[in-house]
Formats: sequence, structure tokens, C-alpha cells
Amino acid sequence: MTRATLDTALDGVVGARTAKPLGRAFEMRTVGDLLFHFPRRYSRRGELTPLSGLPPGEQITVVAQVLDVRERRMQRRNGSILEARITDGTGSLTLTFFNQQWRVRDLVPGQRGIFAGKVSEYRGQSQLQHPEYELFEHRDEAPGGEQLDEAAAKAWAETPVPIYPATAQVPSWTVQRAVELALDALEPVTDPLPPGLRASEGIIELARALELIHRPQRDDDWRAARHSMLFREAFELQLALLDRRRRAGLETSTPRPLPTADEAEAGPLARFDAGLPFELTGDQRRAGATISAELAAAHPMHRLLQGEVGSGKTLVALRAMLQVAGSGGQSAMLAPTEVLAAQHFRSIVEALGPELAAELNPVLITGRMPAGERKRALLSLASGASRIAVGTHALLGEGVTFYDLGFIVVDEQHRFGVEQRETLRRKGAQPHVLAMTATPIPRTVALTAFGDLEVTTIRELPPGRQGIETFTVPELEMPRRAARVWARAAEDLAAGRQVYVVCPAISSGNADPELEDEPESPDRPLANVEDTVAELRGRPEFAGVQIEGLDGGMSSADKDRIMRAFAAGETGALVATTVIEVGVNVPGASIMIVRDADRFGISQLHQLRGRVGRGEHAGLCLLMTTAEQGTTARERVESVASTSDGFALAEIDLELRREGDILGTAQSGGRSTLRLLRVAEHGELIVRARELAAGLLERDPELRDAPELAALIAREHEAGHLDNLSKS
Repeated sequence: MTRATLDTALDGVVGARTAKPLGRAFEMRTVGDLLFHFPRRYSRRGELTPLSGLPPGEQITVVAQVLDVRERRMQRRNGSILEARITDGTGSLTLTFFNQQWRVRDLVPGQRGIFAGKVSEYRGQSQLQHPEYELFEHRDEAPGGEQLDEAAAKAWAETPVPIYPATAQVPSWTVQRAVELALDALEPVTDPLPPGLRASEGIIELARALELIHRPQRDDDWRAARHSMLFREAFELQLALLDRRRRAGLETSTPRPLPTADEAEAGPLARFDAGLPFELTGDQRRAGATISAELAAAHPMHRLLQGEVGSGKTLVALRAMLQVAGSGGQSAMLAPTEVLAAQHFRSIVEALGPELAAELNPVLITGRMPAGERKRALLSLASGASRIAVGTHALLGEGVTFYDLGFIVVDEQHRFGVEQRETLRRKGAQPHVLAMTATPIPRTVALTAFGDLEVTTIRELPPGRQGIETFTVPELEMPRRAARVWARAAEDLAAGRQVYVVCPAISSGNADPELEDEPESPDRPLANVEDTVAELRGRPEFAGVQIEGLDGGMSSADKDRIMRAFAAGETGALVATTVIEVGVNVPGASIMIVRDADRFGISQLHQLRGRVGRGEHAGLCLLMTTAEQGTTARERVESVASTSDGFALAEIDLELRREGDILGTAQSGGRSTLRLLRVAEHGELIVRARELAAGLLERDPELRDAPELAALIAREHEAGHLDNLSKS
């Protein structure tokens, strides 16, 4: 028999005909990839899967019993249809095969097995067309044909049957057979976890855990193995994140301290603070002091600053930029959209005032700016004449160089991958990095996705911020309330205030790529910017109101012109996609109307809501929806209307959609970075694993006493699995 390790190529163990589809479906290349593809649930041969409520269009795997079989001739052409009904003892599901009469020999009434396929409906009955199936041996007979005694038959019926994540081309039993071959060929496995740690936490040795999770004899087997694998995943992840943070702390960076007492008055930060017309909040002062101390250190800062919409994170970042500028260094702020980059640039120039702006010469770098303007900005950065740069992904280009890049601010950091942050970081000599997000992050998500960053939170809002009332507007259930939305908007417009209207699509059939929910339903197109602008311009209550449309596909010049006109109060109503989701600050805007609000995520709706109530008038957010009560989409909308606490919404969001979208673990065309670990369910385990990992690194920073663990962590870094967690 071929012997194998976890690193052995898969085709050498299971054969190329099996390995190739496994590779295409799950990116499996080695025996380890296969054995760490764990069952998603377990069934029993004697326990049938409930067949009621199977979702049409979904790929399913069920354990059921053949009820009856019948064959009929096709009416319009030659051939026959074989229909077999399978049952869970209550409901039934039809299996349909065309011109495959020979299956009558397999599908004998009373026979049980695993059936897999895509659910469809025919004449009101759920069915699987040409499903795959694997029938169980008869429960009274052993594989050799001899009779089983009563105890053996009972054990056979109750032995857990693993059901694996599968595809139409690779059903669960194909994965199971491959796993059986791999386990039989596997040589003794070295366990990377130290024996003392396994003993203290009750963790099963790795080889035994792999055997029990794939070939359990009873439920206690797979439960114990699954817990051990969960702990391993949490511990190894936290160890890798903490190790990355430790290594970053060993790097050297140019200190950017505040001026000494006798120099302080001349420094740009002191002059800026002296001109502030308001007091910083307590949270802003504390965050600023933390960041200031880290900028002054000889090691690069790696910090995440999170806070509610409007909590003043940008001001904290600007003050840090001024500290760096005071030492002669440069700062770069990376923003995800041109609209937001332009907004930040204008806000920074305005906040600095004429004297400081002339001294620091801030520049804007975007992909669509005029060539001459771009060339002047790049020369200013390269020569050091400009000490502050604000830009989009264009800042990452090879043609962008800095004289002395000392500080990077990444706004809405979840819009950028780790490699993009690294591209900008390499333009300086280990610059300090501050990532910012206005999407509050639950603690377990922060530990899992951003465990290599220190986290600072701003909860306190600046004084004078007006409240925002939020209401759900169910268009189908309450059409009169839906009609009232536009009358309410017209009242505020008549009073000199401004209105946002956000749509999930740019035009008919052209959805916003930032949407978080399913594509539009074929029976009702999504609300879109183009049609909404035309509709509002045609309404009598909006007569005389300047109405403009804005979307991400416009030219930079057009977007900038439209946003400037809205910010100046020249435009009354702005109809837009999520391009205005973050950072845009228009104090005159009092109402936010979101059409088809059920197509947006909780964090998106919370961000959009934060665009209003930023001036002297209280804000109003109206979430229009046609989603039915009881659906997840409607639940999202209702949750945003129920509270303005972003941290509470983050927890709700985590429960509703688990961590997939939040962590960005579902990579396009690949498998999830997280296998079993779910931050919504395993918070205590994650925290415990982090405590143990921190203790181990404190005792043995280089993991010299755990070389297998050190090698595993090195492979995780090399494979980029940690980087995937920071994307979304």
C-alpha cells in the first residue's frame, strides 16, 4: 500500500481521476487538504433526513428510503421516464431519470441511501433530476452477505455517516471514499501542539482526531474530535496573528515625536489645536494620546481605530498627520472611492486653514485626475514639498514616490486587502500605519481578523450632533406610508434642507457592485438612480428643486462637480448609489431615503444613515422595502430601524450572516480561510486560545521548544491565509 504524509500529493493516493475533480471543486492538492475538509454534519443509516421545506435551486444531500418506483412513456417523443419517490416517513421527494430503466434494479422499495442533487419543482412537487445516490447495504447483512446479529445490526444503523461539503460533480460519498483511502495510507502524524497544552485543554492527539472526525463509531467520537479541531484552528490562528504582531514590533521605524516644550508653539499640531473652535471629546483625546506615543516610538505602529459614524476619527488621524509633519515626515491617506478621497481632501484643506495648508501643501491623487494636475502632485510628493497626500488606489501605483513617508492612514480599511496596504507601506521606511473603520467590529471578529493590530475604539460622539430617527417603510403592506415618504422629503426641501435618495442600482439592469444581497428578482427590477431622478423631477411637489444623480461610474470631474454643488446647497436632492456611503459630510442634509433597503447590508444601512443629522437639524432615515415579514432581508432592515447603536448592530449582523462577509473568508473560486471556527459561536474559545497563545509566545518567542508549531505558523504566513481574513 502507498504510504503518505499530510504533504503528499493527492493524486498519488486517491488517483488522478478522483484528485482532479477534488482539486477543481475545493482546491485540494495534498492529503492534508483532503483530511482537513471536515464533514459539515452527520446522519445515520437508520435515521432519515426531513424532506419538508427543501429550498428550490439548492444542492442537497439527504438520507432517505425508497418508497416506490414507476416508469412511464414520454408523451411527445420516444423514450421513458423513471420516477422514484423517496421518503423520510412523512413527506416525499421525487427522483426523475430519463431513459434509465436499469435503475429499477437499484431503487428497490424499502432500500435506504444517500441522495444528492439540485432541488427543483414540477407541478408543485419537489424533485431531483438525475440525482447521484449511494445505497446502504441491507441492514440485516454484513458486507460479505452473512447475517448480522441484532447488536451488530443496531450498531450498523446508528453509526454516524459523515456528510461532506460537496458539489454536483463531487458528491459527499466521493469525498468520503477519498478520505478513507487517505486515512488508510497515512503514516504517523507529528502533532504540532505541545503535549502539555493538549493535556491541559483536553485536546485529542492530531492523528486520532483526524480518524474520529472522519470515521466515528458513535456521536461522542466526532464531537470530541470536532472540539479538538476547533481549538487547534483557534489557537493556531491566534498564535500566527500574535507572532505577526510581535515580528512587526521588532522592526525599526523613524520616531515621529512631538516637539519639545520650547518648540511646541511653532509645530503644526500645536497651531492647529490652538485654532480649533471646539473641544475634543474624551475618546478623541485618549485615542490621540495613544497614537501620539506610538508615533514617537522607534517601532512602527500597527493600529486599528474604530468608531461610530461621525465620532471624529478623521480629526484624530489628521492630528497624527500633523505630528508627523512636525518632524518633517509625510503622511498618506488611502480612501476606497474618489468621492470619499475628494471629500477628505477638501475637509483637510478647510480644517488646516490657509496658513497651514500653504505650508504643508496637501495633494490629491486619483486615477482619473487630469495628467498635468497629477504630474504636479507627484512632483510635490517626490520632492517633499507636500507633506500630506490623500488618494484612492492610485496612491499604490509605481509612479507614486515619497520623499519621506512616515505615516499611512487607511480609511474604511475593510475595503483594502493586506497586500494593498503593504504596497503603500513599502513606499516608506517602515512607516506607521493607522487603519480606520466606521463599521463597529465585535470583539471576537477583531481578535480573529485583526489580531495583529492594536484596536482603539471611539464611542463618544462630539457635542451638538443631532439625533437620527429611523423608520421602516413597508411599501406593499402600507402603500399610503410609502407615498408619504416623498411628501415628507418635499417639506424639508421647502424649508431649505437637503435630501439623499439611495438606490441599489445605477440603471435598469445595472446593479451597484457594492450590494450585499441577492441580485434583483426577475419579476420586479431594482430601484435605480436613472429612473428615480426622472420620477422625482416629474413629481409636482419637487417642482423647482434641483435634483441630480450620482454613481461610481461617472467621471471624476462629474462626481466632484455634483458633490460640490450638493455640499454648497445648490442641489436639493441627490439620488445616488452607495458611492456616498462613507465619509461624505453635508451638514444641510436632513433626510436619507433608501429604496429597496432590503438589498443592503446592516453596516451599509447604518453608514448611509450617518450621512444625515450632521448639522443643526435632526436627521430622518426612511428605509423603503418590499421584503416580506419574517425574511432575513426584512429582519436586517428592522434591526437598523430598532437601534442607532452601531456596536449592537454589529453583533446582530454577525448573528444574521455569521462571519463570512465580515471577514471576507469566502474567497472567489477558493475555500474558506476558516474551516470549523465561527466567531459568532466560538467567542469564548477564541479568547481562551488567544490567552494561551500569548502565554506561549511570552515564554518562547521564537517557538524553539515547539518547532512543528513554528513551521506550521511559517506556512500560514507564506500561504497568505491570515491576509485573507483582513479582506472583505
